[in-house]
Amino acid sequence: MDGPDVERLVAPNPGPMTLEGTNTYLVGRDPTIVIDPGPDDERHIEAIRAAALERGGIGEVLLTHSHGDHSDGVERLGIEPTEIPEGDALHGLTPIATPGHAADHVCFLLGDACFAGDLILGEGSTIVPPRAQGGSLADYMRSLEALAELDLEVIYPGHGPVIEDPAAKIAEYAEHRAQRERRLVAALERGERSRMALLAEVWDDVPEELRPMAAFAMQAHLDKLDEEGSLPGDLAE
Repeated sequence: MDGPDVERLVAPNPGPMTLEGTNTYLVGRDPTIVIDPGPDDERHIEAIRAAALERGGIGEVLLTHSHGDHSDGVERLGIEPTEIPEGDALHGLTPIATPGHAADHVCFLLGDACFAGDLILGEGSTIVPPRAQGGSLADYMRSLEALAELDLEVIYPGHGPVIEDPAAKIAEYAEHRAQRERRLVAALERGERSRMALLAEVWDDVPEELRPMAAFAMQAHLDKLDEEGSLPGDLAE
């Protein structure tokens, strides 16, 4: 079975969390659907317009979530995003709610393909913000479980290369978070309460320059334990 007719354009906004940049996908043709126009970058938006012209123009614009590196290009593109009610479809694209990285995060399914936004990246790990910044690790893990139940052949991530083995990547992501949680719980059960010490022990493989992001991730884990009633009383909020 042939895969979907998809073109990937990469907005040049490289960074530790965005890899080489944000992926914009053009899906189908006559007209094409644009998923995640990316940041407000004139050259990238012009590249979208040129590629879309070769596909019969832009029909609709879809967003996986509202973070600026995926959505700020909407105004320059000049087409308001379409919201598809869950359970409905637009040109075969069906949204599935996948909160965690952001409260409004959705993935789009097209047959056995998934446009995954920042739920899963092509390389490395995605960030799940603490609840105070609109994230939820508990929701994120449930979103991974929902994706794992699907028989996917390909994942088109919001950053990084296309994922050709979805089942393995989803399992890797779930185990990565579970392993962090096991180590964090073990340290807490041993009586460790210093956040600096917890970070140094549980995120010991993270380079120094990324420690602030690791602290961000640790708070999301602590939030999850708190929500589950598993956080020691002297740390619970």
